[in-house]
Amino acid sequence: MKKIIRLLTLILILSLSPLFIAGTFADEPPNPGGGPGSGDLPVGGSSPLGSGIAILLSLGAGYGIRKAYLWREKS
Repeated sequence: MKKIIRLLTLILILSLSPLFIAGTFADEPPNPGGGPGSGDLPVGGSSPLGSGIAILLSLGAGYGIRKAYLWREKS
């Protein structure tokens, strides 16, 4: 009986999943605005990517150093 309920639940989930997935598609991007000399900001804005990448790299390095330290203490 448990197998039948499990199978029916799986079939129900698989048959209803396309209804929920259909609403997740993205819209078209907005119009980029004026021409090259108009002074408008680009579509993404003027976000500073360089400092974000540096923060992610430093956090990753710190995490790696911590894992190596804990591994070395354990052995």
